[in-house]
Order: sequence, then C-alpha cells, then structure tokens
Amino acid sequence: EFRRVLFRSIALTSCKKGAGDGGTSTLRGKIYGIDYNADFSMRLDSGYVPDENVYIIYGDNKTYDDNTNTSYDGTYEFKYLRKGKYTIYAYSKDSATAVAFGTKAVLQTVEITDNRSTVEVADIKINK
Repeated sequence: EFRRVLFRSIALTSCKKGAGDGGTSTLRGKIYGIDYNADFSMRLDSGYVPDENVYIIYGDNKTYDDNTNTSYDGTYEFKYLRKGKYTIYAYSKDSATAVAFGTKAVLQTVEITDNRSTVEVADIKINK
C-alpha cells in the first residue's frame, strides 16, 4: 500500500509542468528597428525589421530555450507553449558604448495564463 501511495504521489507531482514547449498557446510580436549613423547622433530610418533573430527564455532559465527569425514584416511567433512566464528578447546596438559592435539585449517579459491562447507581446525596439 505504501508503494502505491508513494508512486501515485510522485506521478501527480511530476505531471505539473512549468513554462516551456509542449502546450497549446502562442506568443506573437514584432521587432521595430531604428537605424542611426555610426555615433548615434542622427536617426536615418526606422521600421519593422525582417529576418531578425528573436530569443525566448522559459520561466527562470538563465539561457535561451528557443529562437526564431522575424518574417518580412517584422513579426515572430513562438508556438506550442504552456502556461507560465516567458522572456522574449532581441539584440540591439548599444548607443552607450564607444565600441562599434557593442550590443545589448532588449527584453520583454510576458505571461501565458490560459491554454489555447495567443498572447501579443509589446513591440521590441532595437537600434540597428
């Protein structure tokens, strides 16, 4: 009897899954880019960015769990996600550094609270 109760207890606790893939929900958003000259003193152009790398972190993980590229109109999607918290990010040129290739991550945190839902992520704005 003890073994059966222990097994049932372990089985029930291991079924609860946190943020990550294997669900029925989608996160969707766009990447908006602003193009500046080399020293960031003049804005040259702006708009939604095609073919930009976008990353997702599941829950409290420390490194990214998946990535995708934006479509021709700057949109991206991460599908088949479970309920939980997620961090979406893209890399931006860092206007605060003198290094020509300096970058920083621009983050958006979002939560999926319902199954079979699509959550719109606020635009992520990056320097190009």
